Amino acid sequence: MGEGFDEIIREQDADFEASGLKAASVIRLGRMAVVEGKMLVGATGEIDAERLERLKSNLANWLRGKKE
Repeated sequence: MGEGFDEIIREQDADFEASGLKAASVIRLGRMAVVEGKMLVGATGEIDAERLERLKSNLANWLRGKKE
């Protein structure tokens, strides 16, 4: 996994408040897991559409073996 694969969400980012995070955090695409909803405590937040598309593109490219 190369540079740009993980992404930091900082307090000053436009989507930080909607994310529900309490502090700057890293989205670790290489550490993703599937969990049942009942295992989650509390509400999950949202990230903006641009960030989501960038992350999905990075993940798809990595799965296909492409480096950008």
